Amino acid sequence: MRRRIPSTAALICFEAAARHESFTKASTELFLTQGAVCRQIANLEAFLDVRLFRRSKRGVKLTEAGLSYSRRVAAQLDAVERETLAVMGQQGASTLELAVVPTFGTQWLLPRLKDFQRHNPQITVNLTNRTRPFLFADTDFDAAIYFGDGDWPGTQTSRLMGEHPVPVCSPVLLEGERVLTPARIAELALLQQSTRPYAWRQWFASLDMNVPRDLGGPRYELFSMLAQAAVHEMGLALIPPFLIQRELREGSLVVANAHELISSKAYYLAVPERHRELGALRIFQDWLMQQAHEYHDLTGLALAKVT
Repeated sequence: MRRRIPSTAALICFEAAARHESFTKASTELFLTQGAVCRQIANLEAFLDVRLFRRSKRGVKLTEAGLSYSRRVAAQLDAVERETLAVMGQQGASTLELAVVPTFGTQWLLPRLKDFQRHNPQITVNLTNRTRPFLFADTDFDAAIYFGDGDWPGTQTSRLMGEHPVPVCSPVLLEGERVLTPARIAELALLQQSTRPYAWRQWFASLDMNVPRDLGGPRYELFSMLAQAAVHEMGLALIPPFLIQRELREGSLVVANAHELISSKAYYLAVPERHRELGALRIFQDWLMQQAHEYHDLTGLALAKVT
């Protein structure tokens, strides 16, 4: 069946006229005559059988239907432009669309991507933040790095690493002590992470402690938010040390207690079944797993030196 889609020229003229609420300004922007813009919008209104503008001697103003339609059209034209520029920029290269949990992507993955690009200049990796579950069928993602139990229906998952968070805080909260006892931590403000709402309860439970206020305190969605709140002396946060290496190195955060929260969940790479045979994705997956193994080896070596 023939699609019920207006001409692109009409949509472009409408979007410009709606943005300026002026046919004259739209014609100037598009290097068209005002008459040409008026004809395109009249054709669009006839196609839709809907009035998009109210015309008067003082100019034009969007109708309610025109305002709603203009927002949708602008978003779709922006999307088409982005995809067009992406295709033009590929020139035979491959592009991977990867969903990542934000702080892991920023603190662990991004510093290593330069190595991948150096060895695979023909592959571009685009990163998009995702903190909540989603359906691959509803997105354009080729794969995802997420924190969970490894059970993502319709995908093949590969374990990368665990988290093992520890209590961290500003050195000011230590009040001259080298470490804080779990009992002392229970008395202080606890910063919560909304994606791991029971983290503090699990940490105290691993020490056979029952703390009534372990679920209380301000909640933040990202580890990066949690870290900044802790830096500014708002309380203690449970954060994996590998996500705050800079803060620990600079001393803006310190480990308040070395007891780790060991979780059965971990960071995984999830690849939907329909993308398993993508050549660029296989190359990226092999590289990512190698990076994870090297990270494990370095972490184990560091722990061995400490012990």
